[in-house]
Amino acid sequence: MDLLSDHLLRARATGAVFARTVAEPPWGLRLSGSTQLSVHTVVRGRGYLWLDTPGSAVELIPGSVTLVRGGPNHYIGHEPGAECLEPEEFRVCHAQLEPGDNPQATVFLCGAYQFSGDVGSGLLDALPQVMTLSAADDDPLRDVITLLSRELVRTELAQQIVLDRLLDLLLVLAIRSEFRRSTTAPRWYRASADPRLAAALQAMHENAAHPWTVPELSAISGLSRAAFARVFREALGQAPMQYLTEWRMTIARDHLRADDLSLPQIADAVGYGSPFAFAAAFRRHHGEPPGTWRQRERAAAETRLLTTHHGS
Repeated sequence: MDLLSDHLLRARATGAVFARTVAEPPWGLRLSGSTQLSVHTVVRGRGYLWLDTPGSAVELIPGSVTLVRGGPNHYIGHEPGAECLEPEEFRVCHAQLEPGDNPQATVFLCGAYQFSGDVGSGLLDALPQVMTLSAADDDPLRDVITLLSRELVRTELAQQIVLDRLLDLLLVLAIRSEFRRSTTAPRWYRASADPRLAAALQAMHENAAHPWTVPELSAISGLSRAAFARVFREALGQAPMQYLTEWRMTIARDHLRADDLSLPQIADAVGYGSPFAFAAAFRRHHGEPPGTWRQRERAAAETRLLTTHHGS
């Protein structure tokens, strides 16, 4: 499995489609910054997306996709600064329209994604706050946008399932497209394209529990130990064993946060011979034992949940 696939699967992105929407001017929708990643595409007509910051408006037109990273609230409407409703209120106001009812209506799709753990956060942090993608003719992204557009302008059986799957495809292609063209793509992504490093990186990611050594990794890469260590540090900014430890700790934190494995099972999954060895490594890395870290994260998650319920 390549590194981008590995990160996407570990991030366990779960999507919720805010469904196809048909809206006649004037219209506006407010979307919360608590959504980690929002995906918007206009099928017919046009709209605008903006943040609270002045001069942030971007036009939404057919054939392009706009992704918005969580943080600040964002808004979409028939014109920048339009009065915007909350999602539930917006649904009620625009529930009855069909695409054919008014040629002046805008037809669009909003998708919302949540990612899990530090792997997901790392993927999102590498994306710009607002990212608009217009696919070239030979880009598979264009084909997915075309399929989405066709699906959105009619009502069919099992439509929600089709939209969910297309939105998943859209997300993967959009992230891949952004990383390919971005100068700020994650170092692991750029390094995975280097034939001198790809096999070793893949091996570490596929089997973090293996007791890797620099000689073993350099042999996989077909380089001398010294050359491998030098190329690795140049590409990733750290030594191979340091990178491996960081990756193991990332996996460990996600397991601790998910509460899906016991400490001995986590120790085994990330390559430590005993829970004591894992606890010692975790303490060196984070300044506290894994059990304490897990309890603190659990308490913080419960507080966030209570705050969210209280706010709603």
